[in-house]
Amino acid sequence: MGDQIARDLLAAGAAAYSRGEVAEALRTFERVARSTTGDLRTSAIINAASMSDELGDHARAVDLYREALAVMPADAIRMRPAALVNLSQALQHIGDLDGAHDALEQARELLATADDRGDLRVACLLSLTAVAMHRQQWADAADIATESLDAAVRFAPGLAGHPLMNLAAIHFETGRFDLSDDFAGQALDAFETAGDVNAVAETQQNLGIMHARSGLPENAEPLLLSSQTYFERAGIGHRAGIGSKVLAFLAEGRGDTERATELYRGSLDYFRSSGAVLDVADVETRLATVAFAEGRFDEGERLLAAAFDTYHGLGLGLHCAQVDFWHAALLESALAASGTPDSAVRARATALAVPAAIAIDAVRSTLPNGRQREQWNREIADPAMQLALRLAYASGDACLVADLVETQCAGTTVDVGRAGHSTPARLPLQLPDLPPDGATGTDRSFLLGAALAGVAAGAGLPVPLPPRLAVTSEGRMALGTSIAVAEERYGREVRDSRVVPAW
Repeated sequence: MGDQIARDLLAAGAAAYSRGEVAEALRTFERVARSTTGDLRTSAIINAASMSDELGDHARAVDLYREALAVMPADAIRMRPAALVNLSQALQHIGDLDGAHDALEQARELLATADDRGDLRVACLLSLTAVAMHRQQWADAADIATESLDAAVRFAPGLAGHPLMNLAAIHFETGRFDLSDDFAGQALDAFETAGDVNAVAETQQNLGIMHARSGLPENAEPLLLSSQTYFERAGIGHRAGIGSKVLAFLAEGRGDTERATELYRGSLDYFRSSGAVLDVADVETRLATVAFAEGRFDEGERLLAAAFDTYHGLGLGLHCAQVDFWHAALLESALAASGTPDSAVRARATALAVPAAIAIDAVRSTLPNGRQREQWNREIADPAMQLALRLAYASGDACLVADLVETQCAGTTVDVGRAGHSTPARLPLQLPDLPPDGATGTDRSFLLGAALAGVAAGAGLPVPLPPRLAVTSEGRMALGTSIAVAEERYGREVRDSRVVPAW
């Protein structure tokens, strides 16, 4: 195949992708990769990898990216960072967060002084944000997302919708719903202005997810159905799996467990075929919930164990704690529905709930300011701790109840060491410079979003992890056994090394 024919086919593949014909684009790029050499072949392999990832064949995408990197000249300073960023996205889909982070750091180093690669620098920062979000490192995610929005303002206005949507997701997860709504609206406006049909569909789906989780199914379903039609038509399996999962959640909320099970299983098929192990674990947890509701307890237990094993194998301790919390809640509901006491089941639920609540509660100390900590406590940590208290009380374990109350009453201390060296807060309404006269609508669409990012990045008083409480003069620690279980089971510190007497 001649070079000009190869270039024409690469352009044809790109045009097919822009029309939403992802499978056709993949076939075109694969044809070029089989029939040419040199940089054109490498470009074709990278494009084929990107299409494979888009279609949900993430493992194949990883292999193709690595093949391209292996044959790429060491001085390919324009091609290598892009391949590394794309590789990181495929690695995230298969749950290799460490590999994804390493690839991104390599790319970030290559791009450090490349002002002419501003769009790729934004993409690198977007992927680093995604890794931090997967790890639920919300403070880091917010910092990187804000940096990526600043880079988009400077280098690539057409990409501004992506960091805006990341900021919407981060603030939604940490309970700042007003900021989340503002960021999401700005993201959708930016993508519609830019004419990016793929990103519009993704943003509709993301907004639908937020509405579903906020208890607004009537707002969620039209957005989800619209985006689902696009993703299924385009053969974008991973996104179709997400849409099917959330539509199943809405059906579950209506009490239509048969339809929910059908949709969840369809979602599971999408994710399993693409190797998206994190999404598989999430759907397994939802299917377990339906199974418990229908009295299929053994099936529910198997599904929860599979989800826990996936998260544990990937070192995602907080996800493991959340599975344990949900498992305990399902056991509590099953006990209530049966109307008969079962001390063994209640003891098991308590043993799951208490370490999970301790680990979930400890996340507050990683958040950068008091408002986010209060929101995390009210929306996430407090329900987990209430479940632990209910189960401990129902089990008749007075010592455990007393320890839970003692630790909750201990309060929070300011981390003076960190506070003394914190970064000064940004001025709350610091806007970027207005674009020059004649700038496109896209350039203006993210100004409010940039202002909101400045507000959200304001530094607060940092706090340390809670101390260990000595409740007797002999040194017995409140929740000592449960703290040890939590740190071992979830692989993360949940208490500071300090010991404070409780008397």
